[in-house]
Amino acid sequence: MEYRQDDHIAHYRQHGYAILRGVFNPAEVEEIGAAADQVHAEGMRHGRSFRHGNLFYNVAPGADGAPQVRMVQWPSYHQPVLNSVRLDPRLLELLAPLLGTDLKQIINQIHWKEPGGPSEFAWHQDSQFREPAHAFRNLGSSYVQTGLAIDPQTPRSGCMRFIPGSHLNGDLGLQTPREVLGVAMDDAVLLAAGLSPQDAVEVVLDPGDLALWSPFLVHGSGVNQADHRRRLYVNGYVRAEDCDRGEWAFRGGEPVPLGPEPVLVHYEALQERGEPYYV
Repeated sequence: MEYRQDDHIAHYRQHGYAILRGVFNPAEVEEIGAAADQVHAEGMRHGRSFRHGNLFYNVAPGADGAPQVRMVQWPSYHQPVLNSVRLDPRLLELLAPLLGTDLKQIINQIHWKEPGGPSEFAWHQDSQFREPAHAFRNLGSSYVQTGLAIDPQTPRSGCMRFIPGSHLNGDLGLQTPREVLGVAMDDAVLLAAGLSPQDAVEVVLDPGDLALWSPFLVHGSGVNQADHRRRLYVNGYVRAEDCDRGEWAFRGGEPVPLGPEPVLVHYEALQERGEPYYV
């Protein structure tokens, strides 16, 4: 479904997602892609999952048994291009009508799908990962996830699939595994929640396009069967007053640089075990 950028708020509220075309231009996407490749190379050098505070490389065997970087969390602590993207004023302009201008960030990650690799995502709601519950308030109105396409996102390359309107039902308690990365979508999960697999839409994006979606929107993605790597840069924002965690992104509409030390987001042992280690 195509619509103008000034329609994105109404579409988001009705359907639980919106798509903004050409938010970043080709030259910017090329620079972002090079930054993502730098981070990917770091993960490959580790060869297995690695954590240093909030920075986390998810590395698992690929289809051929060789290490494959599937995801990295919080690369912005050390990658300046990726850090600048998460603080880009265009993102604030798109998010402010929904969240205001005082925003924290609880998600900063890149997802890779190698051709044929085990990098699908099971059907899920992002809300199921907002723990502890008392730290994340008013999920339906205070949190927005954004995904920037670095490569073409198509059904063949394993693009996301959304169930429009599923956000209106709140937390559905989907019977999905705790770890959804690397798990195939099972339509029985949708049927058990009263949803229809036939309602799913393919989130087709060109490089530079941006998707927004609600933490209650049911979504997943499949295997990359294309002949190219599929990269997606995901940043999740929250109205600051509704979250006790997260790094500041914007205060009063102005970007906030990262501080000298990481703050608590999702890694509970940040203070007790903040040193580098392999997982």
